[in-house]
Amino acid sequence: AHNLIPMELALKVVSKIRAKERFTVYIIIPMWPEGVPKSSSVQEILYWQGQTMKLMYGIIAKELKSANLENAHPCDYLNFYCLGNREENDREQLPSDSASQRHGRFMIYVHSKGMIVDDDYIIIGSANINERSMAGSRDTEIAMGGYQPHHTWAKKKGHPHGQVYGYRLSLWAEHMGEVNNLFNYPESLECVKYVNNIAEENWNKYVAEDYSQLQGHLIKYPLQIDYSGDVKPLPGYESFPDFIGDVMGSKTSLPVATTT
Repeated sequence: AHNLIPMELALKVVSKIRAKERFTVYIIIPMWPEGVPKSSSVQEILYWQGQTMKLMYGIIAKELKSANLENAHPCDYLNFYCLGNREENDREQLPSDSASQRHGRFMIYVHSKGMIVDDDYIIIGSANINERSMAGSRDTEIAMGGYQPHHTWAKKKGHPHGQVYGYRLSLWAEHMGEVNNLFNYPESLECVKYVNNIAEENWNKYVAEDYSQLQGHLIKYPLQIDYSGDVKPLPGYESFPDFIGDVMGSKTSLPVATTT
């Protein structure tokens, strides 16, 4: 079977919904993979990325309906973000043919691969979450996992506040440009809505014609998710700002093994 990480994340959310426990997954990815957004390879990768997101949101939406939580939204449990930045252009700067340079905006490429689980455990490595990295018989990868024995949920009988927790908070402070008590409760509905509000406001600032400084760098990934779990590009942003290339990608003639 292909790697099951996205499925396991979705099923973990499902298990928490059934247990009537709060649980939230925050995923940060590049705005687009390495390369030119309109190229066949990038479009193919984005296509399969979009299909994976649809699968995950569909599973969560189905469980919410089964649990008669139809007022709950899949984004109350799972969200995708990217990072970006805007810079105010120097008026003395020479005119540029680059739309990105004229607008003073560009994504921050997320190259790190890591996961923080419950402020208890961390894994960092070289592997991407794709079949090429996860198969074990293709790319050679390395990773390490870490935890502090005296700073676990089991040991503390509650929320651990060790270095894994501190590392997450430092990342969140950088990504969102502030420290907030809500960040101590990342699973809570209040926290996820607060984070999403920052990310959405940053997206609006990122795509605006006129410059305005972002709050940190966290940006909503440009997708619209409905209550049924259907995933579409944000209206008016079927392509990435300043670039040609479908946000949801497209099928190409490239062999699947080269892009997954």
